[in-house]
Amino acid sequence: MPLTSTRISPDWPCQVKTPGSYDWERSAAKWLRELIPARYASYPALIRHPVLLARHAQIQVEQEIRVARTALQTARAELPTLGLPEAVIEHTIKMYAAEVLQLQHIARSVRAVSTALARR
Repeated sequence: MPLTSTRISPDWPCQVKTPGSYDWERSAAKWLRELIPARYASYPALIRHPVLLARHAQIQVEQEIRVARTALQTARAELPTLGLPEAVIEHTIKMYAAEVLQLQHIARSVRAVSTALARR
């Protein structure tokens, strides 16, 4: 029996099994549910249709990126009015910048999983 390998994206999340392997869709759905607000996790349509869950997760992450970018872009102007020390403002700006990068990586991972789910 020949060995086959499935080529996956470097952005493939380590929490999700390789497409085509046993129970990979369940691991994908579990990971995707962690990306959306808890109140959505029990919606029957999202439970029964992993592709729909992936779509919702993608929209959710895209919105989180927008929020983090807005927070980053407005921090230098708005945070001083809150009376925060400069060191706290600088730390907050670095935090938002790191969060944008992390969310962009998650968005690429969601797209990779979404594509795999759509091909199943």
